[in-house]
Amino acid sequence: MAKAWTRWQDWAEVVLGAIVALSTLVVETSAAATWSMVVLGVLVALDGLFSLGTPGTIAGEWIQIALGVLLFLAPFVMGYTTMTGAAWVSWVGGVLAVAAGVVALPVATQAHRGMAGSH
Repeated sequence: MAKAWTRWQDWAEVVLGAIVALSTLVVETSAAATWSMVVLGVLVALDGLFSLGTPGTIAGEWIQIALGVLLFLAPFVMGYTTMTGAAWVSWVGGVLAVAAGVVALPVATQAHRGMAGSH
């Protein structure tokens, strides 16, 4: 059984989400960019916390991947591609969120299978 609060991938998601949300304080943004980055950043961080607390839950990693895709697409959908700082934070944050979710997925799957034997 996997030990809670130990996976580096999930800690990376928490830090990444906080950076995305807080970066709105230092990069030029619009209202749409600010709301997108704060909401998605907080959701990325919360999902990381959820995955840390429940290491055998595979859904958290799939949610992380989906949030990463949404974060990457946000500058295009919400119209802030011309705000270089905000757009790049979203693009890089989105790619890193997807990468963290993809890397954590096999670990979460293994933890989930380990839990299935203990029922």
